[in-house]
This record gives sequence, structure tokens and C-alpha cells, in this order.
Amino acid sequence: MPTRSSYWITRFLILRLLGAIYAFAFLAAIHQIIPLIGEHGLLPVDDFLKNVSGALGSNNAGFARLPSVFWFVHSDTTLLTTAWIGLILSLVVLAGYANALLMIILWFLYMSFVHVGQDWYGYGWEIQLLETGFLAIFLCPLINMRPFPKRAPPMPVIILFRWLIFRIMFGAGMIKMRGDTSWRDATALYYHFETQPLPGPLSRWFHFLPRAILRFGVWYNHLAELIAPWFVFWPRIARLIAGILIIGLQIILILSGNLSLLNWLTIVPALACFDDQSWAKVLPRKLILRAANADAQAEPSGPMLVTSWILAIVIAFYSISPVMNIFSPGQIMNTSFDRLDLVNTYGAFGWVGRERMNIVFEGTMDSIPDEKAIWKSYIYQALPVELNKRPPQIAPYQLRLDWQIWFASMSTPDEYPWTIHLVSKLLHNDAGAVSLFAENPFPKHAPRYIRAVLYKYFFSKPGHPDGRWWNRERIGDIWLPAMSADDPRLTDLLKQNGWSPE
Repeated sequence: MPTRSSYWITRFLILRLLGAIYAFAFLAAIHQIIPLIGEHGLLPVDDFLKNVSGALGSNNAGFARLPSVFWFVHSDTTLLTTAWIGLILSLVVLAGYANALLMIILWFLYMSFVHVGQDWYGYGWEIQLLETGFLAIFLCPLINMRPFPKRAPPMPVIILFRWLIFRIMFGAGMIKMRGDTSWRDATALYYHFETQPLPGPLSRWFHFLPRAILRFGVWYNHLAELIAPWFVFWPRIARLIAGILIIGLQIILILSGNLSLLNWLTIVPALACFDDQSWAKVLPRKLILRAANADAQAEPSGPMLVTSWILAIVIAFYSISPVMNIFSPGQIMNTSFDRLDLVNTYGAFGWVGRERMNIVFEGTMDSIPDEKAIWKSYIYQALPVELNKRPPQIAPYQLRLDWQIWFASMSTPDEYPWTIHLVSKLLHNDAGAVSLFAENPFPKHAPRYIRAVLYKYFFSKPGHPDGRWWNRERIGDIWLPAMSADDPRLTDLLKQNGWSPE
């Protein structure tokens, strides 16, 4: 029977779930990395590396500041091959085989994408995955890849995972309390499910729950983010309750929306709240017996224990700035304080939008691009465009164009210049750019004109006679005016950003 002081199953579950998360992350890169940062991508990696190298003085300085394998080679073939290698190795970990060497490779390969991914990889869960992946390296023996090797999980590393979940949750709770009155007056969920980046199939159901339940949901969020994290370091019963509260919140968020890797990834360090004896009550007996046998036959490893204590000292040192940030009145979220993203600060939804804005790109074959023209919409893979289309379940897979459009809809084209590049590519029916959408409304010939229109979307109440999921209203004039491939305005904007007309 497993004991309260053993964490064999905990390690097994942490590594398996982390392998699955890495797999989704690399799978997204396989499908999207070329049209996003490839040679002819919306934000070409070659341009980015040249700019960084020029600003820092050399490629070596650039590599030191933003370590990435792509400083050496960054062709489209290299980008795609690296993503495939990452996916294959992730599946090996998911299958139950991991050691420190394999986890180092996965960590560095993903860091390579994050450090050159620009806008497309600027999310908090990217550095959260890197920090989690780095800690996972030290859970494993150096060479042995068996699911239950001879070496027990080092307790200092288990504690570091608890330290990670504390910072993730408490940082998220503090940024909410500081950032938006709706979290303080318990009205945030009146808006969140409708205005979140990518709603899911159940988001409308959550949105129309009675307001008393939605207010209770806010208080449960505060309980899980502001109070429960303090108990992850307490004796066993308090720690188990804290872990259940934290994971419970993540499951609700998984069901109610599409927040990419975030909630699945947050579950990983929360698993460190549970010892093997707690898992024995819910997991198959065969797995429990394997863990018990491994514990009985375990051989201590001096080097592994020493390494884990050295790691703890390093993490403690690098935690100074993130901790100061959490308790600072000027708290920032989702920021790295070191070049390897070893210890970061986190947070989500410090501000909740009251209205859902969405940019819709539209094209026409008509010669006069006015309101009388026949405009066809480019349908996103997840963002709402069609009013009768139910939001799909996407997470933990991430649609990076859809996410960036959500951000851009709250801003202007000047702050998201890649939207101009996207217009140019759509005017030429660029296969890569079009692949980022669900379908191409102009499969045979490129449109004459493309424009971008800003709409306000809001959920239609269930049972709408036309089967609508959404209603929408056009906001203002045009987010981007109609432009043709030879429009001098488009040409000038492309040149200003160093892009050539397609």
C-alpha cells in the first residue's frame, strides 16, 4: 500500500499530463508555425532575428538573450522538423517513458519556439510551460526512462511544484482584485463567459446561469486563488483540500471556455498536493501496486538529491523578483524575470471586458468596394463570425490567429501591423494565410478587395427561433478600409514594416 510520504504516482501523473500538453503545443506549431513566422509568414522569424541581432550587436548576444535553436538555422523545413521532433518526444513521455535528458530536449525545443514566436507566443502559459517543464527535468532519473524507475521522486522538487502552483494561483487572484472592480463586487462572471477570447460549446449555458450562481462562482474563484494557495504547504488534510479546490476551478474553466493550455497546465503543479495514498482511492489497483512495489525496491540517489537541493536554492534566488511583483501595487502579470524563464509571474483576466468585439475580414469580387458590394466573410476556426454556429471545443489546442484577433479587436491596426500583412496575403490567396481560417470564401480567384469590419457580438438566448448562437451589431465605420492588391496605401504600409507586396 502506498504511503503518505511517497509520490511515485504523483510523478507518474505529472509527467503523463505534461507530455500531453507538450504534444498539443507542438501539434499547434506543426499546423501553424509556417504561416505565422515562416519565410513567408505574417511575422517572419528571419526579420525578427535580424532585428534582435542588430539591437544587441551580434547573433551570439541574441542567443544569450533569447536562447533558441533557430539562431543557427530557421528555414521552414527546420521549423517544421523541430515541431515534429517535439511532438514525437512528447508522445514518448505521454506513453510513460521519461528521463531527465528527454525532458531537457523537450524544454529547450519549446523554448526555441517561444523565444522567436513574437506576438504568436506572447501568452502567459508559454513561460508557464517552460517553468513547469524545467522543474519536471529534476523529477526524473538522468537515464532510466521506466514509468517507475529505481529512484524516488525527490521531495524538494515536489515542494517546488507546490511553490509554482502557489505563485500561479495567488498571482492570478491578486491581479484580479487589483485590476477590475467586477472581481471585487462579484459581477465578473456576468461578462466573462461571453467576452472571453474563445468561448466553448458550454459557454452560453454558463453565461445565462442565474446571477446568484455567477456571483457564487466569483467567490469560489477567490477561494481557489487567494486562500487555497496558502494551504499547499500545510499538513496533509489542508493540502489535499487546497489541491481539490484549485483543480476544481481549472475543471470549471475547461468546461466553460477555450483557454488554450492554461487550465490543463495549471493542473500539473497542483497534482503535487496529493501523495500516493490519496491516489490509491481513485486510481486502478494495478497502478497502485506498481507504485507500492517501486517504493519498496527504491534505491536512494545521492546525486539526484543533491541536485534537487541545488535546484531549490536556485529557484529561491530567482523567486525574489516574482514574489516582490505579486505583493507590489504595480503588479504585472505573465512576465519572465530571467533569460531561461525559470521563475515567472503569472495572472489572467485582471480586467474583464463588458462587451465582445470581433474583427471580421471580408472580401469582394465587385469593382466598387462600397456597401452595395457583395462581401464574403473569412470564417475563423473558433472566433465567432457566423451567427448560427456553435462555438467549437478547441483547447488545449491553440488557434494563435484567433487569439491575436481577439486582442486586436480591442485596439487599432497601428498596434497590430501584421493585420496589414494578412490583408495583403488574402488579396493574393496565399495558401498559408488562408489555412489559418476555417475556409476560403474565394477558392478559385483571389478577391479584388479586402476590408476588416468591427462588430459587437453577444450571445443569443437559448431557444432562438432561428437557431442563433450569436447576435451582432456593427461598430463604427471600418476597422481597416477596403484595399486592393495595388492600393498605394497598402504598399506603403507594407514597406513601412519591411514587408514586400506579395
